[in-house]
Formats: sequence, C-alpha cells, structure tokens
Amino acid sequence: MGQSQPFRATALIVEDDLAQREMITLLLEESEYDVIACESAEAAELVLNKPGHRIVLLMTDVNLAGRMNGVELAHVAKARHPHINVVVTSGRPLSQTLPGGTKFWSKPWAPLDVLREAEVTLERTPDIG
Repeated sequence: MGQSQPFRATALIVEDDLAQREMITLLLEESEYDVIACESAEAAELVLNKPGHRIVLLMTDVNLAGRMNGVELAHVAKARHPHINVVVTSGRPLSQTLPGGTKFWSKPWAPLDVLREAEVTLERTPDIG
C-alpha cells in the first residue's frame, strides 16, 4: 500500500506575458505549490469551475488575452470561492473596483513579493501539510 501524499496547495496564475507567467510558476513551485497557468481569464474560469482543484491562491494580471479582464476574473473567483486569496497586478492604475479581500500590486513587483504571498496563503489555509 502506498504512502499518502500530503496535500499541496494549488495556485492559479493568469498572465498573458509568457515570461512573467513562467517566472511566477517557478517561484510558486519552489514554494511547494501545484500551479495551473493560463493566459486568459476564460481559461482560468474553466479551471475555477472544475471540481477537484483546491485553489488557494489566484494571481492575475488586469490586461489579459480574451474578453474578460483580471478584475472581472477576481470577482468570479471570489463569488465561487470566497476563501481564495486573490492578487491582481497591473502596470497601470486600477480603474475598476476589486472584490473585498483582494490585493492589488502595481508592476513591477519583486519575486520576493510572490514568495511572501505564497507563504502567507499557506499559513492561512487549513489542512495543508
């Protein structure tokens, strides 16, 4: 009989810039996360709707490929998963209201910011070990 694997948190990264998406993915994988990366909010919404994923962190850019932007995605994510930690990033000032509990990071942000947010999210999420 195999040993049970400890639960690993899942992060959903939504960024249309491939280099940034890959950098965030690598940082979070080093922080013991499983990572699902998407370049559009529509693709991320499909992931959010799929049962079986325990997504605890969503990090999204505002401007994305497709019709929906990152702020709209943040609203969808928070409505469906109220306890998800959401971080929205942009190189421009935010013109839309974020859902409650959502963080906004102006670009450029430092890789250390991602690592700190990953750690805080794990500390706040029960049943990870």
